[in-house]
Amino acid sequence: MGAITRALFLSCFHGGGGGSFEVSHRLALRPRYPSMPRRPKGAAAAGGDGGGRGGGDLEAAAVAGNEEEEKVAVFSVSGMTCAACAGSVEKAVKRLPGIHDAAVDVLGGRAQVVFYPAFVSENRITEAIEDVGFEAKLIDEEVMEKNILLCRLHIKGMACKYCTSTVEFVLQTSPGVQRASVALATEEAEIRYDRRIVSATQLIQAVEETGFEAILVTTGEDRSRIDLKMDGVLDKRSLMMLESSVQALPGVENVKFDTELNKVTILYKPDQTGPRDLIEVIKSATSGLVNASIYLEADGRDQHRYREIKRYRQSFLWSLIFTIPIFLTSMVFMYIPWLKAGLEKKVFNMMSTGELLRWILSTPVQFVIGRKFYAGAYKAMCRGSPNMDVLIALGTNTAYFYSVYSVLRAATSDNYMSTDFFETSSMLISFILLGKYLEILAKGKTSEAIAKLMDLAPETATLLMYDHEGNVVGENEIDSRLIQKNDVIKVVPGGKVASDGFVIWGQSHVNESMITGESRPVAKRKGDTVIGGTVNENGVLHVRATFVGSESALAQIVRLVESAQMAKAPVQKFADQISRVFVPLVILFSLLTWLAWFAAGRLHSYPNSWIPPSMDSFQLALQFGISVMVIACPCALGLATPTAVMVATGVGASRGVLIKGGHALESAQKVDCIVFDKTGTLTIGKPVVVDTRLLKNMVLREFYDYAAAAEINSEHPLAKAIVEHAKKLHLEENHIWPEARDFISVTGHGVMAEVSDKSVIVGNKSFMLSSYIDIPLEASEILIEEEEKARTGVIVAMDREVVGIISVSDPIKPNAHEVISYLKSMNVESIMVTGDNWGTANAIGKEVGIEKIIAEAKPEQKAEMVKELQLSGRTVAMVGDGINDSPALVSADVGLAIGAGTDVAIEAADIVLMKSNLEDVITAIDLSRKTFFRIRMNYVWALGYNVIGIPIAAGVLFPSTGFRLPPWVAGAAMAASSVSVVCWSLLLRYYKSPKIVGS
Repeated sequence: MGAITRALFLSCFHGGGGGSFEVSHRLALRPRYPSMPRRPKGAAAAGGDGGGRGGGDLEAAAVAGNEEEEKVAVFSVSGMTCAACAGSVEKAVKRLPGIHDAAVDVLGGRAQVVFYPAFVSENRITEAIEDVGFEAKLIDEEVMEKNILLCRLHIKGMACKYCTSTVEFVLQTSPGVQRASVALATEEAEIRYDRRIVSATQLIQAVEETGFEAILVTTGEDRSRIDLKMDGVLDKRSLMMLESSVQALPGVENVKFDTELNKVTILYKPDQTGPRDLIEVIKSATSGLVNASIYLEADGRDQHRYREIKRYRQSFLWSLIFTIPIFLTSMVFMYIPWLKAGLEKKVFNMMSTGELLRWILSTPVQFVIGRKFYAGAYKAMCRGSPNMDVLIALGTNTAYFYSVYSVLRAATSDNYMSTDFFETSSMLISFILLGKYLEILAKGKTSEAIAKLMDLAPETATLLMYDHEGNVVGENEIDSRLIQKNDVIKVVPGGKVASDGFVIWGQSHVNESMITGESRPVAKRKGDTVIGGTVNENGVLHVRATFVGSESALAQIVRLVESAQMAKAPVQKFADQISRVFVPLVILFSLLTWLAWFAAGRLHSYPNSWIPPSMDSFQLALQFGISVMVIACPCALGLATPTAVMVATGVGASRGVLIKGGHALESAQKVDCIVFDKTGTLTIGKPVVVDTRLLKNMVLREFYDYAAAAEINSEHPLAKAIVEHAKKLHLEENHIWPEARDFISVTGHGVMAEVSDKSVIVGNKSFMLSSYIDIPLEASEILIEEEEKARTGVIVAMDREVVGIISVSDPIKPNAHEVISYLKSMNVESIMVTGDNWGTANAIGKEVGIEKIIAEAKPEQKAEMVKELQLSGRTVAMVGDGINDSPALVSADVGLAIGAGTDVAIEAADIVLMKSNLEDVITAIDLSRKTFFRIRMNYVWALGYNVIGIPIAAGVLFPSTGFRLPPWVAGAAMAASSVSVVCWSLLLRYYKSPKIVGS
């Protein structure tokens, strides 16, 4: 399970495995336009006969001897931002002569083209893409995969959806960037980029040019990166000496010093060196004057959040020191006679003591404590995308500067009675700071699942020291982050395994539930793999580290969850479209509100008795305009989707359901039909041979030798069962099977090979018939009998004659029937598609409660079945575990891979069920439905708040009731809306999976 888990997460984060599946995965891209003809009309192949057949067909051109076979080329396409862009590129390419097919991946920034080189070249395809306005470059697929990295940046200063859209656009249009995603909830950007074209430093510069501060979280090269803190006196000479000493170590690729933070960042090859070696070299090179240790802020995410929380808390507390006296002097003390007399005492002409005091107290709140809003508003206006900071700055400045004007006019007049709004601007800033403080606290809790996962790793590890003869000579307790590849770690009973590796001594039981979800402890002995973060229960183990740091399974899980939290759900486009025009419209509406009320006051269209004694119509209109600007900030709208997705993916991960982003979540909640594979999905997936029926006279062991020799190269579970059974017929532990030549495997049907002096075919009935092998009546009767018992009959033929039938049974998973029944109650239809025979399939289907069954299906037929269901209007999920399931997993709206399945299936899936339990299919769908209920309610609250709040702030109730919403109350309501949206999403943390009867 350790190897499987590791492979799972390596495949998840490297964006694709190797080998044949990579090709099939790329070709699975669905084109948006019909393919053009295979051969262009009226064009002759280069060097063709040029005769009267014009374009001819490919065969004719090939006969001429000058036609080349079709070729596949992959192009990097920069500048695509949406499906329309991808469609334009695809259409432009397909219009060229000699194009067989083309598919464009807008997220990956790639175009794959299948073409005939005799009619069109790579350069011509590149030109066609550039003609429609995009940059294109032919890429070497293998080289590209090595140079494509995933970078993460922490971006400071983003206030609302406008900010994220601006940053995302700038990054997406940068050369070399294939995909960029910016999340307001985490204040992070995830960028998939080509390091040959652009560097992480250039990406940071691109962000900072938009007016935001960017801090590098990871360059995507973390497999070989470490940040070390240096304690000691460092001058220019010692830095040069340190750099040369570290650079001289084998495997060190790059060394970068940050003298301000006393930090050194080192890129290295973990196979050749490690953190302990690096620390020792630094210490030795300086004769012990400089010590190095793990830099605690190497990740930096939590530290940035804590600093931001601290900054907002301090700003809010300082604002209270000034705002409370302002509030008291304007709202409370005016009702206490002796205090009122003191506050109304004239200082200069008509300027009173209270007005002067409020002016003095509000100034630091406006310009010192509130400078963040000025800076944010200035940067937003410079880039032409007004945001929340612009609305706040406009509202508070309008209130403050009008108050200054009013007070100065009173100071220069003998009869002008001033009315100030100093309490409006200062209280507004205070409430917004409080709201941001609470919002950041709440947002921090959305990623608690990641923190809990990271806490699984132990802080220390016991390193064993060996002499030259391989004997243990000592132990040393070290920081677990200093473990290097091939280190041997001692794990005591009750202790945590410090890194992924394999047991070289000892035996014990290890509780892997925190990683795999499997509650039963797993027995471990020499040669078995272990996973970092799991708990050793009873014996002592010596473990050789194989995957350390960011290569470990735990780190891969964390990275998968982080990437999923960055991925946007399609429903978020709704919020993005609204946010693009929201702030400008609000500013315009605020201005119109002020003009309308000011004009109404001038025309006396409302009774003067409604106007407060200290106000005129201009001042009243001003308050309405400020209230509209403040209450309409679209923060809640921007947080509605990402916060819910973050919490849901974290909750899913903690329950062993790894959801690869918002798109998978959104699709899962719409599922109304699930297609199940049988073997390894509805069944345990570990078939065992339960009976053997020989039809010819031969020794049973010899029969199995031939069958096992043919099946040894197959990955199918039935093949493995046959090989395992054959091993039991031999006394020696490592029996050598006869050599199999000319091996051919037909996925889901069987294998054939030349073994010794015989031609051996092992497979199902249809495979035998397609191989023109007659099946005797006796064999047919045995097959029917086995099918009725829900067993699979595997036919073995030698020299084109059936010689025996092997009966294999695969137990059904516990609660499979209950799961299917519960799905039915959720209005989700279940269908079983399997490559097994009809008799066994029907027996299994009847036992688990599935009525619709497709048997003897090849992998491509499974995918076709999924597509047919989609064409009928169904939203289809596919649950599978094998290589033969991967085409269907890709084709389905939602692919769910069983965690114990193959790496290819796991990579192709949208959701991974780590515990391999069928109950988690229900959990995945139910969690997605509850998540989107939260998202919809978030939108209802965010939009409803604006729909109701803006008219009230604009004074719609004022003519009939005299009620008005003071700006500082509007500010408090605006802050409360964002906090409430985040808290509503946080309630998902208490999600409980449905209780299935019988489980």
